[in-house]
Amino acid sequence: MKITPRDAAPRAAWTLEQAGVHPLLARLFAARGVRSADELDDTPAKLLPPNDLKGAQEAARILADAIAQNQRICIVADYDCDGATACAVGLRGLRLLGARADQLSFVVPDRAVHGYGLTPPIVDLVRAQNAQILVTVDNGMASHEAVDLAHAQGLKVIITDHHLPVVDANGLVSLPKADVIVNPNQPDCPFASKALVGVGVMFYVLLALRAELRQRGAFEAATQPRIDALLDLVALGTIADVGRLDANNRRLVSLGLKRIRSGRMQAGIAALFTAAGRDPSKASSQDFGFAIGPRVNAAGRLAEMGLGIECLLTDDPGRALTLAQQLDTINRERRELETGMREQAEALLESLMPEDEPPPAVAIFDPDFHEGVVGIVASRLKDRLHRPTFVFAPGQEGLIKGSGRSIAGFHLRDALDVVSKRHPGLLKKFGGHAMAAGCTMAEEDFDTFEQALVQVAQENLDPSLLAKQISSDGPLDLQWFTPETAAALDQAVWGPGFDAPVFSDEVEVLGQRLVGTRHMKLSLRLQGQVRDGIWFGRTDPLPDHAHMAYRISLDEYQGRQRVQIMVEGLADS
Repeated sequence: MKITPRDAAPRAAWTLEQAGVHPLLARLFAARGVRSADELDDTPAKLLPPNDLKGAQEAARILADAIAQNQRICIVADYDCDGATACAVGLRGLRLLGARADQLSFVVPDRAVHGYGLTPPIVDLVRAQNAQILVTVDNGMASHEAVDLAHAQGLKVIITDHHLPVVDANGLVSLPKADVIVNPNQPDCPFASKALVGVGVMFYVLLALRAELRQRGAFEAATQPRIDALLDLVALGTIADVGRLDANNRRLVSLGLKRIRSGRMQAGIAALFTAAGRDPSKASSQDFGFAIGPRVNAAGRLAEMGLGIECLLTDDPGRALTLAQQLDTINRERRELETGMREQAEALLESLMPEDEPPPAVAIFDPDFHEGVVGIVASRLKDRLHRPTFVFAPGQEGLIKGSGRSIAGFHLRDALDVVSKRHPGLLKKFGGHAMAAGCTMAEEDFDTFEQALVQVAQENLDPSLLAKQISSDGPLDLQWFTPETAAALDQAVWGPGFDAPVFSDEVEVLGQRLVGTRHMKLSLRLQGQVRDGIWFGRTDPLPDHAHMAYRISLDEYQGRQRVQIMVEGLADS
């Protein structure tokens, strides 16, 4: 592993500090490209305007007409946390803006039965609800056949999505013939943030709808419905879907966190914090990514995402807590299943991988794998191998379904596109984005896919990117080893594209012992002081001296707060 220092522009750090930013945070923000305090302004007025999002105004007009004419609107969701929160935002927002409850419904695919996104069977389910308007959230960009069927059955179709569009064999973008598409990643969309996830796109459609209704005289600016009441859901979906935290996404997440910390949140969000044993008054983006999001995702992986959506829709605290506890139980089952699959996968890798150097990309399949957790297992293996990784499980009718995770410098969805063009008919379906993608194929074609993926990686992945690297913010001065500093770091919004701080320094390992079966408890001498540390997932002993990359966290026990070192890795000697 290589520990690489980040370059923090001194003048930018000084400018931020002069504007009142905490000195340490000023250095950290400058190292992540922030040049002025204005970029840290998270007031709603600083959000990008909805008028820039192609299709948003047209979608708003269709929805405004539907509300006025009492037409039934059905949202087609997706079975992950982004899809669930987008569905909840859509339904709650439409009700806030005047739609009656009996006008609204939703359908969510069953992962095992329907596959991903808007498909002809899902259109039939929408039509069975007597809907006139079909709105997708977090899906639809590849649903050409289903959109044509929906039109043939008299439905209007609004696609809201963030995934990349399909590119045909001639290299041309192929869009479904929906009445309107709202997606920052569609051609000719001037929206400055291409990192919006599905819930963010739906939120922006609601902003446009509110403006349309205001223009029609439904309400005045002073009395218009408060769409910001939905930002707790927007924040959760954005973090859970690993959306890149550009300035606009950071504002959306920050606004949502502020609402939660002040106690203004949906009943389901509050219940999920309770079920996870987390304090909403200290909510952080890490809570979304590692505690709340996984519980919602678990429903779509092992059960039916309608359970997660219902938790986010109910206003009854008791009902919300019951549903959150069910989600917590399912998540425990998911963790057990994931652990077993990961161990199987690691054993399979040991038998398949060459002893010297693994290939630049990895794909594995086992008939005993469960398709509901292949994405999580792929992520874990990717972290271990530092290689683009696909994990496949049996699907239906002799097909296998795979989910992949990538590393920086290798666009996974584009790689699948190359594979599909070189081997026509190999991939029955595929989609995704740079860091995560999925595909479906016949089981007998797995070996061909594996070889094709490795070849694309060999051609396009710089070998230097295959070495594990940690970007470091350098040593942490002794003055910042305080509970107050740890709390300030927790309050900031961190995530993809705006990585959480990692520090590095020379340490002496004074003591180490295994706790549980997979974690190493440490006593470390750092800058002349003895500190407690822990390395999660580490079982091998550490050397006496090392150059260590670490984070700091606030550990509370029996009312006392102390700073703990969380080890991220050691530099190669």
